[in-house]
Amino acid sequence: MNILHTIAGGQVGGAERFFVDLAIALKSAGHDTAAVMRPNKARGALLDQAAIPHSDVPFNRWLDFQTPRAIRTAAADLGADVVLSWMGRAARATPEGPYIRVARHGGYYNLKSFRGFDAQVCNTPDLVRYLTEGGFDPARVHFIPNFTPVDPRDPLPRSAFDTPDDALLLLSMGRLHDAKAFDVTLDALAAAPGAYLWIAGEGPLEGDLKAQAQSLGVASRVRWLGWRDDPGRLLRTADICVFPSRTEPFGNVIIGAWAHGTPVITANATGPAWLVRHEQDALLVPRDNAHAVAEAIARLASDSDLVNQIVAAGAARVDAEFSEAACVNRYVSLFSQLKEERG
Repeated sequence: MNILHTIAGGQVGGAERFFVDLAIALKSAGHDTAAVMRPNKARGALLDQAAIPHSDVPFNRWLDFQTPRAIRTAAADLGADVVLSWMGRAARATPEGPYIRVARHGGYYNLKSFRGFDAQVCNTPDLVRYLTEGGFDPARVHFIPNFTPVDPRDPLPRSAFDTPDDALLLLSMGRLHDAKAFDVTLDALAAAPGAYLWIAGEGPLEGDLKAQAQSLGVASRVRWLGWRDDPGRLLRTADICVFPSRTEPFGNVIIGAWAHGTPVITANATGPAWLVRHEQDALLVPRDNAHAVAEAIARLASDSDLVNQIVAAGAARVDAEFSEAACVNRYVSLFSQLKEERG
């Protein structure tokens, strides 16, 4: 199967990270893979390491004739069977052609961008509902969850970020945006004396969050790591992953925590509320409730049996539902079905 990805995307983000993971996984499974994408040094380097060719184009909003032309050229060069378009801007720029067009949804996007595609792929059941209620044919809307690659490397030394070896270490990851509720995590840290917090991410709220840490008196226990390409190693290093998003269609961080043996606390946003089993594979708390997050931190810090249960259950969920092989097989099966239907 020959698969071309098209993606504009932001400089950082969960969907952008998963695009790289899926492209590499498809290539590793023996499928010829290429990409047309907005220039991004970090993503380009990862694709280069995997020997995945990519064309860098602007994906401008208006009067952008270069991007559709580049997509047509890349599809022809690859002999693409499928063009998988990530998010709205790439879908709008991807022209019809002698290939199957599949749109991939990781959020509640404007649905106008995806009309006319052969199929829609959603990474949560609620996104399937959103598309079908928005008028898409249910037979053309498919649910395929994300996976996370397992990083085999050892944990990072805590000394790399000036953190005591005997301190309770919390980890929060994601774009520094209101939806991710890092402010709630900082409030909870203030109620967890002695704990340290690593924040891996960047975004528009970084200055506000650093000011909040200062005002709460926890700045000396917070480490700002920036955007990282080694989330697995960070998770292996941390004692607890704290992920209390206000809005979260899926929750890649949760799958990552399960895959790397880290107990996770998350809030009952749409994705996590569907994904986790409270007190089995995670602790689920109300949104915007720093007190509940702090209580969950204290509970995991004092109950090793609960931690072991959550870690074991999370690993089992990954093996059964969210492994790389299972995800790739579902994508390839869908592509093969669509290709057969087209004849």
